[in-house]
Amino acid sequence: MKYFLALISAAVFIGCDYADKTASGSANVPNEALDSAKYTTIQWIDSSRNYGKITEGQTLDVSFRFKNTGDKPLIIMDVKPGCGCTAAEPPKEPIAPGAEGVIKASFNSHNRPGHNSKDIYVEANTKGTRSHTVHFEVDVEKAN
Repeated sequence: MKYFLALISAAVFIGCDYADKTASGSANVPNEALDSAKYTTIQWIDSSRNYGKITEGQTLDVSFRFKNTGDKPLIIMDVKPGCGCTAAEPPKEPIAPGAEGVIKASFNSHNRPGHNSKDIYVEANTKGTRSHTVHFEVDVEKAN
């Protein structure tokens, strides 16, 4: 019985320690990104792209350009693809006022023949709304 209690105590201690380390929310979002006084504006240069045709099995590199049209640094806090066939990553550094940035993604066309229409959801420290959606389309032709 005392081994059982020791095991339970260890599990609770480890669980609490893990919760303390992961409770901060989104991955390393700086405090200024959440301060509405430091919000900025964004202009999407490429918010919708059509990549035409590719052969099934190819990986398609996708990019969406944007410009910080405000007077505060633009922080892309999170980028989430709409499905598992697409991987995306936000810029690693804030985008200075007046500067341009890029959100890069890759689409794996394996087992995805036909027309594919995909969204990527972007969270940023922007006025009006922090949520943005960019979109791309591609036609995947079966490999011979």
